[in-house]
Amino acid sequence: MKYDERACKFNMDTGCVELLLLNGRKISIDCTGVKDTLDVTMAQRTELDYLIYNDPLAYADLILNGEPEEYLKNTAGNHGLED
Repeated sequence: MKYDERACKFNMDTGCVELLLLNGRKISIDCTGVKDTLDVTMAQRTELDYLIYNDPLAYADLILNGEPEEYLKNTAGNHGLED
C-alpha cells in the first residue's frame, strides 16, 4: 500500500491513527482495539503508545504490513513485570 506520509496522524478524539492512501482512500486504525487484540504487556503497550504519538506512520505500517507481535517481542521484550 502506498501512503501519503503528510496525511497520517493520531486523532485523540477517536483514539485512531488515520492514514490517507495515495488513491484517496482513508484508513482509520482503532489503537485500543489493536492493543486488545494483540494481548500486549505493559512494556509492549508503552512501545505502541510511543509509535502512536511520535511516529503514527510507522505504527500504521507495522499494523497493516508488519508482524506486530514479533516487533513487540523484539523491542519491548519481556521484563517479568507482568507476572
